[in-house]
This record gives sequence, C-alpha cells and structure tokens, in this order.
Amino acid sequence: MKTLSIYKKEYFQNLINGALLYLLSIGMMVACNPANNQQSKKSSGYPITPVSFTKVKVNDNFWSQRIKTNRDVTIPFGLDKIKKEGRIRNFDRAAGKLGGKYEGQMPFDDTDVYKIIEGASYSLQTHYDKQLDEYLDQIISEIAAAQKKDGYLTTWKEIDSTTTPANWVDPGPRWHDLQSSHELYNAGHMYEAAYAHYRATGKKNFLNVALKNADLVIKTFGPDKLRTPPGHEIIEKGLVKLYRATGDKKYLDQAKFFLDQRGDSLHHKLYGAYNQDQKPVTQQDEAVGHAVRAGYLYSGMADIAALMNDDQYLKAVDRIWDNVVGKKIYITGGIGARHEGESFGDNYELPNLTAYNETCAAIANVYWNHRMFLLHGDAKYMDVLERTMYNAVISGVSLKGDTFFYPNPLESNGKYKFNQGALTRKPWFAASCCPTNAMRFLSSVPKYMYAYKGNTLYTNLFIASDANIQLGDGSKINLSQETNYPWNGNIKIKVDPEKSTDFAMKIRIPGWARNEPMPSDLYSYIENKPVEYDLKVNGKPVQSDIQKGYVTIDRQWKKGDVIELNLPMPVRKIQANPKVAADEGRVALERGPIVYCAEFVDNKADVLKIQVPDDAQFTYEFKSDLLGGVMVLHSNIFDGDGQPTRLTAIPYAVWSNRGVGKMEVWMHNHNM
Repeated sequence: MKTLSIYKKEYFQNLINGALLYLLSIGMMVACNPANNQQSKKSSGYPITPVSFTKVKVNDNFWSQRIKTNRDVTIPFGLDKIKKEGRIRNFDRAAGKLGGKYEGQMPFDDTDVYKIIEGASYSLQTHYDKQLDEYLDQIISEIAAAQKKDGYLTTWKEIDSTTTPANWVDPGPRWHDLQSSHELYNAGHMYEAAYAHYRATGKKNFLNVALKNADLVIKTFGPDKLRTPPGHEIIEKGLVKLYRATGDKKYLDQAKFFLDQRGDSLHHKLYGAYNQDQKPVTQQDEAVGHAVRAGYLYSGMADIAALMNDDQYLKAVDRIWDNVVGKKIYITGGIGARHEGESFGDNYELPNLTAYNETCAAIANVYWNHRMFLLHGDAKYMDVLERTMYNAVISGVSLKGDTFFYPNPLESNGKYKFNQGALTRKPWFAASCCPTNAMRFLSSVPKYMYAYKGNTLYTNLFIASDANIQLGDGSKINLSQETNYPWNGNIKIKVDPEKSTDFAMKIRIPGWARNEPMPSDLYSYIENKPVEYDLKVNGKPVQSDIQKGYVTIDRQWKKGDVIELNLPMPVRKIQANPKVAADEGRVALERGPIVYCAEFVDNKADVLKIQVPDDAQFTYEFKSDLLGGVMVLHSNIFDGDGQPTRLTAIPYAVWSNRGVGKMEVWMHNHNM
C-alpha cells in the first residue's frame, strides 16, 4: 500500500499545468471559514442541536487512535484504491478526456469517490493538511468536468448508456430503471460530500456541482413530472444537507417529495419491501428489506419530522424504531439479519453464524439514532448509538486500518466464507461501500458527544476530550473530560464557563448502568440489578432522579467546577428474549458498553462448544500489548465435554485481527 505522501507526490508530478489550487492556512480553515462561522450561528432545525465535532478535540486512548488511523492510513488507502480501481478515471471518461469503457462492476462506484472526499473533508476540519486539501480540489475539478451542462452526473450512464456495469441494472437513458440504476443514490452521496467539503473549506467548487445537479433533479421530479422514487435511499438526507448549506427550502421540499412517493402505486410500479416501497412511509411500522437503504430512509424521515414539524412522519419513524429495537437488532447494535437481500429478517430472526450486519447498516443505524435523540431528547437513542459505535461499527475496520468487513457475524466456524468470499477482513470489494463509509464516519465521531437545547447541555458520550461550546442563549463553556472509558467508568468533567452562568447539565446514565442492555425486552441481564452509580459536583454528592436516561444538574456554574461520575463496570451476562431461537440456552458477555467474544487464539477449548455456568465469576485485566490495548475477561467455565477449562474473552470489535479461526459471542449456558 502506498503512503499518502507517495500518493501526493504522484499527484503533483502529474498535476495539470495551470490548474487552479485553493491554498488555505490552518487559521483560514478554523477561524476564518465562513461556512463554519455561519453554521455556528444556526440551529440544526431539530429541537436539540448537536455540538459540532470541530468544537471537540478527542485525546483519549480509544477513539483518538481510531481517528488517527483513519486519517493516516484508511483515507490515504482509499484515495490510492479509487485511483487504481478506475473510479477517478471514470470521471475523466465521462468528461471526454479518456477513451475506453466504464471501469468497475457497480453503477454506484462514483459514491466511493464522494464518500472519501466527505471523510477527508471532515479530517481537514480538525487536522488541516494543505496537500490533501489541494488534492481534493483536483479530484473535484475532474468531477466538475464530467458533469453535463444541465447538471446531470452519473459516470456509467455518461460513458455508455447501452451497457451496464452490473447484470441487475437495465441500460438505458437517464432515469431509466431507477429501482436499480443508482443515479439518485450517486447524487445523494455527492450532496453529502459537497456539504462536508464546503463546511471544511468554505469553498463552493464542489457545492456548486451538487447544487447544479440537485436543481436538475428538482426540474425532473415533482408532482407534475416524474414521480418515481429512488431505488436506494440517501438522496433524501443529502437534499436536507443542501437545504442546510443554502437555506433554500426547495431542497427540503424535494426530500419530502421523494419520501412521499414511496408506496404510491398510482404513479409508479411499486418496488416492494426490499426497497421499503411496499406502502407509504407514514403507514409503515416494521423495518423491512435492505438494511442500509432502510437506515438511510429512516434518517430522512426523522429529518422531515423535525424540520417540517410533520407529525405523521414522527409517529411512523417512532413505530419503526420500536420494531427494530424490540425485535430486529443484534446485541452489538448491528442490523440486517440476512445475506439474502442484505436485509432485515422476520421479527426475532437474529442468526449468528449467518448474520449479515453490514458495516454500512451499522453506520446508518448511528445516523438514525442520533437524529432520534435530537428529536426526543431521550437517552435510549444514545444508548443504541453507543452500543453500535463501540461494537458493530468499528468491527468493520481492522486495527491496522486497511482491511474491512462487509458483514459482521456474531459467530465464525472458520470455514464459512461470510465476508464476500473471505474468512477475514478484505482490503477492498467489488462494491466497496463499507470501507468508504467507515472513512467518512470515523472522521466525525466527536459530533455525537454533546448537544444543547437553549441553556441545557447534554453530555452523551464519555470520551477524554476538550470542548468549546456555545449554548443557545449565547453562554460559552469549556468542558474537559478525563476518563479511560470504555475500560473503566470513572469520568471527571471540568466545567469552565466564560463567566459564572446558570445552565443545566444533563449527564447520560448509560442503559447498561440502568440494567437495560437494550431499551426493550429483546435482551436482559441475567443478574437483574442496576449498577450503583455515584455522582458528585466539587466533591459533594448530587441527588437527581433519572429522567429519560439523564440526571440533571441545574445550578450556577463557575470556573473550576468539577463533575465526577463513577459508573462501576461489572461483567454482565446477557440473555435474549425466548423468541430469539438462535440464542436459546445461550449467554453473551458485556462489560460497560463493550460486547465480548471468545476467539480461538486465546482458548484451548472449542469456543463454539464452551459452556458458561450461571455462577461463573469473572476477572478482568487491561493488556496494553494486545490488540491495540484492550480489557480482557477471564473465568473458569466448561468445555464441550463438561470438563473445566479457562475462558479468555476479548472485545467483539477486535476479533479476526490475529488470523482465521472460530469465534463466538453467544456461548452455551452450562445450566440451561
């Protein structure tokens, strides 16, 4: 794999003479960026506003390493791949600069370029890199050259509309076979990337491309025009991003228009449940079909519920969320049970060996749950988000940052090639949506930590960091978290307001500390007792009832105030609802937000047959030299023959970093 510096060197050697380069200093990026300044003055349109990740500097030993690896390894790796795999050459062909056929097997290969630009742009906001900034401009210039005069941009259609890059896509003119063509899906990822690039740099070179395309979409699709919805959702939330960038409501209206077309059999032949097009979205109450499509759809529905104050959308997305969390989500936070159709299964259908749990679906689940929190202010959505981030999302990327899981099963027999024909992570896929999705997600992890409503500040995630926050009433506060979470639950938050100020701090008490592994009856702890947390301000105990998962400290804050939260982290055994047949007679292990697994490397016994007794006692130790530094669990258990053996369990997210072999999350219960 080439390093970014080598990749940049190649770029500059081949730079087109006379190409415009936009040179920005770190000061321009952070302090003088008009996009950032404008954004800081706007609310999100939701009842609750997230604190931008640019206002939070992570300095812990967990996420900071992941973010750094993403910046230093994964994004450069992706940039190298999209060059080698022809993703960028496709734009040059569409622009008439090159001859030849479309390179790639998928009609949505353009989105790999867009998602890497998005991730790289987020990275620029917190860690400016002049050469990366300039290289993104070069890619954007090639994208702009490929765009038709009227704004149309989908390279496989532009290069040759008579053939298809995938045998399930019908060739044809623009907007033909929208169920499979991915033209609008390509557009949606372009809009999101353009918004991120504009936010990061203040430059409109990519935003103008996106707006030109979106204006064409609005001219083409509408009540008196084409009324066919996209086959793969994401344009809806991409259009919302353009609305945020411009303030022009036509983009928001267009997002709702596309959502309203789903299930409308009067104006198009319904695609069916696979595309969530079996009935109108406001009538849906069960998560069905392709899990990534669904996650993006539900995120778009939440946007409309919030920004347009639409009660029907709100009730529908609430119903669907209840269905997922109550019947269709894995203990890791992963969603999508079936390889067939990359889809949700029936209620309580949650197999382990054949679980799909696409990495993209986990990321979509984070996007959706964050929006649900911003709508409702309930910690249960952040509980699901945290569980998904620490388990189902980061399992998709190796510790080195250059190999990836597409599916994320909860069991491996070392023989079933679950990962697109492989037994472990792969460096790339014919459809590389998961690697590039991880690149854009990991760059923006700190955005989920804090949020505010008026003069109420929500603390949602516990990550060692420094934050500069301005509340809705204009109050400015510096917050500093000191913690070794998720390995222990001791959290110290230093509160430094600009001046003594009255405001309320809402501190999330995680679901795992409230005896609730999932905000439903889908999973429960066998030891049915809550963790006794301890909360202090300036060394004095604070009494506060938990409401919607938060304790509230409402007082006049002054410089030097310190909040101390202690969340004990015992090892907990989890059981699934009896309706989950795959987990009958089995237990899973958890400590804090981390789900554990038994892997062949650490255990003498066959991990698929080990048995955990009801009275098993666990010890834990942090091993800094193992898997990047992890907390490991130990216990005396039984092997498949009922003989005593020793269990070593590692965090699920880091399995398969040491070779191919067996792994198990749901272990047999010895006494069941």
